[in-house]
Amino acid sequence: MNELKKIIAAVKNKSLKPIYFLMGDEPYYIDLLSDYFIKNVISEEEKSFNEIVLYGKDVTPMDVISQARQFPFMGDKMLVVIKEAQEMHKTIDQFTDYLKAIQTSTVLVICFKYKSLDKRKELYKALSKNENVEIFESLKVKDYQLDNWIKTYVNDIGLEIEPKASAMLAEFLGNDLSKIVNEIGKIQIVLKENKKITSQLIEQNIGISKDYNNFELIKAIVENNEAKAFKIGQYFALNSKNNPLVVTIAVLYNFFSKLLQYHGIVYKNNAQNPNDIAKQMGVNPYALKDYQTASKFFAMKKVSQNIAVIREIDLKGKGVNANLNHDDLLKELLIKIFR
Repeated sequence: MNELKKIIAAVKNKSLKPIYFLMGDEPYYIDLLSDYFIKNVISEEEKSFNEIVLYGKDVTPMDVISQARQFPFMGDKMLVVIKEAQEMHKTIDQFTDYLKAIQTSTVLVICFKYKSLDKRKELYKALSKNENVEIFESLKVKDYQLDNWIKTYVNDIGLEIEPKASAMLAEFLGNDLSKIVNEIGKIQIVLKENKKITSQLIEQNIGISKDYNNFELIKAIVENNEAKAFKIGQYFALNSKNNPLVVTIAVLYNFFSKLLQYHGIVYKNNAQNPNDIAKQMGVNPYALKDYQTASKFFAMKKVSQNIAVIREIDLKGKGVNANLNHDDLLKELLIKIFR
């Protein structure tokens, strides 16, 4: 993210603004930036008297303002970091008072996680208009962006990753970036001279089966391979704790919804560039070939029927008009998808 790099560059160059308001529903970037401020703004010798880390549940905005208006002791800057500032959501607007008399020798970092300020409210308007303030909004990575995000992150830390390995991480961990980074860190420890993350390494170190997962289930469906799909279904039944039906249903629903979208786009204009189709669908061009292949086995009408079946099984799984175990429900679902 350009905004992220811009803030990190400002810290490195000592060209800091007096206030950084970090907000948004993706906590990973907020934690990354707050940790970077703590590690790099104040020297180790000055930390004990020029650095203050507070938590939103323990303080009020007025407590923070009081700390922020102090002068640094035997140094040029004071750093005040407020973690979990979302705990002050009922009184957060009081920070508007500080904007009227900002202490420019203080770097105040406010970490407002899991949500963003209401942009219609007075505080956001006041922050956005003030040249002494940097607002950083940390947004969730969309599901279709996750594969690229993982590859980029892995490349940034000097490693490579197989496409299948990247897809396995995305499917198993979802768009929880902190969890993804932690799991990649575990693998990095055992890599040694090898620089490539493989599906085997993920299976050995994270516990995701390289042969029996939702990624492979979708692949079996794409290839119209009933035997493989039912074999994976049996594995899921025996390992239901690590392969909950609700996740499988969500993955299947997403796949067939995208496949229906693919049919609609191609029906309107069969001569479209594949990259344009992928962009309209919000998928990686690399993944488009799966939808192209699956469209040969599942016509538009059948795709619509499968989506209806997935919804039906989802309701049954929640106990609506049914009392079947997850094994039976998954079998029923796969039978209806292929027949």
